[in-house]
Amino acid sequence: MTARVAIVTGAGSGIGRAVARDLAAHGWNVALAGRRVAALAETAEMIGPAALIHPCDVTHPAQVDGLFAATVARWGRVDLLFNNAGIFPPVVPVDDLTPDDWRAVVDVNLNAAFWCLRAAFRQMKAQVPQGGRIINNGSISATAPRPMSAPYTATKHAITGLTKSAALDGRAHNIAVGQIDIGNAASDMTAAMSAGVLQADGSRRPEPVMDVAHVARSVRHMADLPLDANVLFMTVMATAMPFVGRG
Repeated sequence: MTARVAIVTGAGSGIGRAVARDLAAHGWNVALAGRRVAALAETAEMIGPAALIHPCDVTHPAQVDGLFAATVARWGRVDLLFNNAGIFPPVVPVDDLTPDDWRAVVDVNLNAAFWCLRAAFRQMKAQVPQGGRIINNGSISATAPRPMSAPYTATKHAITGLTKSAALDGRAHNIAVGQIDIGNAASDMTAAMSAGVLQADGSRRPEPVMDVAHVARSVRHMADLPLDANVLFMTVMATAMPFVGRG
C-alpha cells in the first residue's frame, strides 16, 4: 500500500513535532511546515526519508499554496492536514493589548488556519481518489478561557466554527474535518505550568501536564479512521488540570 501523505504545520517543536514523528513512525510521509528552518531540520532528522522540509510562513496564502504544491510534487497527493501552527498573546489585561498583539494572534491562529484549510480543500477535491482529512488544533480554550487570553480564546472559538462549517462543506467531496482540543501537553509552550499559572480567582498555581506523545497518538487515531467516519471533536488533557469547572 502506498504511504499516506500528511502536512503538519508548526512541525518544528512541541505538538507539531510529536505528531509528525508519530505519523512517520506508522507509515506516513510527512511534509514539515514552519518558519524556523533549523527546528524543522531537527524534526526531519528524527524522522528520516519520510520527511519533507518546507519552511514557510502560513500567514501568507501564496506560501501556503507553495507548501501544498511542494508536497504534491514530492508524493502526488495530500491525505491529511494537521492544522497546528499557533501562538499565545502577551498575558496582560485586555485593555493593555496593542493592535499589533491582537492582529498577530488572529493572523497565525485563525487566518493561517483558514489559508491551510482552503489549500487542503482545493487539493483534496482535485486529487484521485478524491478526499482527505483535516484536523484543526483547537485547544481547550475553544471551550473555556484562561484569564487574560482574549485574542487566543477568540481565535480558538473561531476555529470551532471553522471546523463545523468545513466539516459540512467537505461532505460532498469526501473530506472529513475534525478538531482536537488539547490541554496542558508538556512542551516549550507549557514550560511555565510547573512554576505557576494565573487562575480565574487571581491566584497562581502549578498545573499538571501530560506527555505530548498522548496527543500524537490521539491525532493518529483520528487520522487513521476511514473517511466514512470522523471524530468531529476530541478533548485530550492532563486529567487533573483545572478545566472542567474552570472559573
